[in-house]
Amino acid sequence: MSVSLTFPDGSVRAFDQGTTGLAVAESISKSLAKKAVAIALDGELRDLSDPVFDGRIEIVTRTDPRALELIRHDAAHVMAEAVQDLWPGTQVTIGPVIENGFYYDFKRVHPDTREDWPFTPDDLPKIEKKMKEIIQKNAAFSKEVWSREKARDVFADKGEAYKVELVDAIPEGQDLKIYRQGEWFDLCRGPHMASTGQVGTAFKLMKVAGAYWRGDATKPMLTRIYGTAWATQEELDAYLHLLEEAEKRDHRKLGREMDLFHFQEEGPGVVFWHGKGWRMFQTLTAYMRRRLAGVYEEVNAPQVLDKALWETSGHWGWYQENMFAVKSAHAFTHPDDEEADQRVFALKPMNCPGHVQIFKHGLKSYRDLPIRLAEFGNVHRYEPSGALHGLMRVRGFTQDDAHVFCTDEQLAAECLRINDLILSVYDDFGFKEIVVKLSTRPEKRVGSDDLWDRAETIMTDVLKTIEAQSEGRIKTGILPGEGAFYGPKFEYTLKDAIGREWQCGTTQVDFNLPDRFGAFYIDQNSEKRQPVMIHRAICGSMERFLGILIENFAGHMPLWFAPQQVVVATITSDADDYGREVAEALRDAGLYVETDFRNEKINYKIREHSVTKVPVIIVCGKKEAEERSVNIRRLGSQAQTSMSLNEAVACLKLEATPPDLLRKATARKAA
Repeated sequence: MSVSLTFPDGSVRAFDQGTTGLAVAESISKSLAKKAVAIALDGELRDLSDPVFDGRIEIVTRTDPRALELIRHDAAHVMAEAVQDLWPGTQVTIGPVIENGFYYDFKRVHPDTREDWPFTPDDLPKIEKKMKEIIQKNAAFSKEVWSREKARDVFADKGEAYKVELVDAIPEGQDLKIYRQGEWFDLCRGPHMASTGQVGTAFKLMKVAGAYWRGDATKPMLTRIYGTAWATQEELDAYLHLLEEAEKRDHRKLGREMDLFHFQEEGPGVVFWHGKGWRMFQTLTAYMRRRLAGVYEEVNAPQVLDKALWETSGHWGWYQENMFAVKSAHAFTHPDDEEADQRVFALKPMNCPGHVQIFKHGLKSYRDLPIRLAEFGNVHRYEPSGALHGLMRVRGFTQDDAHVFCTDEQLAAECLRINDLILSVYDDFGFKEIVVKLSTRPEKRVGSDDLWDRAETIMTDVLKTIEAQSEGRIKTGILPGEGAFYGPKFEYTLKDAIGREWQCGTTQVDFNLPDRFGAFYIDQNSEKRQPVMIHRAICGSMERFLGILIENFAGHMPLWFAPQQVVVATITSDADDYGREVAEALRDAGLYVETDFRNEKINYKIREHSVTKVPVIIVCGKKEAEERSVNIRRLGSQAQTSMSLNEAVACLKLEATPPDLLRKATARKAA
């Protein structure tokens, strides 16, 4: 018997049954076989040593983007071998590939005291050196299939208790694969490249951290070692440079330097906004309000609602572990008081159920639709303490949330309207590279297949329109099976100044909530119809979006968005009166201005205000007072610009005008 393989060029060839992927590569050319690290059969990566079967085949070389995951996977195995070579008796647990790298969890005990002996950053150079020695040996990866009993006995004999637990957890009937690299081996699903030498030396161990076994806080603490690996040294250097840039731009660091906000243990996961930070928050909110004016009606739903509402919405069943539930203090202290309100309430984790209640209040006609309700709603969600990360991951945040109630026929037009608004907002903040992806039906979902078919057809057409209208500027894609359980959705991802991607905006179709709450409108035939509900967010979390902006601009905020726009600093006390006049003229023009008349050298003042990222420093001395001029210095520049006071006020007023208001002013002039 033979197998039939289809190659990327469309050619078809027959091979003997049992032929390996490596043999297929050798049949094409010896040089290709030397470069090969794996094969892809019908799109699935497999070992070169695996026998082929009928289907499409691709020979994967080390330069193929798909090989990067194999490089990282193999690097993890090499790291585990290095650790056990250096510290015999250390137990290895799991070591998966993650975004941009890999990790392995280890259990090391001190050979004398037998107490836990966690790894430290000082151990990483030793492990890296040993890894390079292992890679230099270029040991072949080989796969073996063991019985459950053999695997259990071998790992038990080695003292690998965690591996024994993993073996026991593998379902009956599944093969237990063991991969060897020389004498070292591990339990692994694979695949792997041909040898350790193909890992290369473009890797670096990054950090150590504590990690509970299986992520369970009741189980032992292990040490996790993180690493990154790339196909070339150039890619590794670029990634490390990106990390350096990201560290400089860390919004938590900049938040301290700019005096914007802080966090503290008494309020885990909630933001303590300082004056300047709150000004930024309110500037963002005011901008978004103006963008919604005349299109959306802003509403406000209660912060605390009875558990029964969340049971009806389905959140209590689907989302309960992420919700904060409350009772009155009297109910806790007097549980037997029959007159006390013993009901359970919940802080809202999202705004949508409240908006459905507002829609339902009063009879709605098809003539009223679409109805667009917006809310800057404060919501609370329980996030594990280890997941909290500055403004990016909090427990209390504000959503720039909106819900559109429309007819089925209006769905496409509403999605396009929302898309135009989202893209326009991102453009105002300087984000030019946007990706829009359609997430389709997941395996577990509500709603009939007919509803999903209709919604996905409409949204697919909308996606094509988005791509066509952008003339290639907006990239699009499909995320199969990634939709919400209640409907398909668009996800908007933007790229920041250093190339990182952030998923922010969403447009989600919902078949679930209108049905659960019995929401309806009266159609042209005087019959009840369930509306289509669209969930829409642009910033998503306002706090997170501010964190993204701070990092994107590295604290050098555009003048219209800066929390402190101008500092007027004087060189000598002789210019203080004129400095006050300059500051007052700028304030009258609508700018946020502070003065610095301290008895300090002007260069000291400039350095100090540059650290706090003030965009414009106006320097006034005796000469400027006499000439009624100002000396302007911009953040990040050594250049100085001299101009008259009136000219400076007009120039800075224009620059400090938000882009949406600037467009309106320009349009009025043109008219």
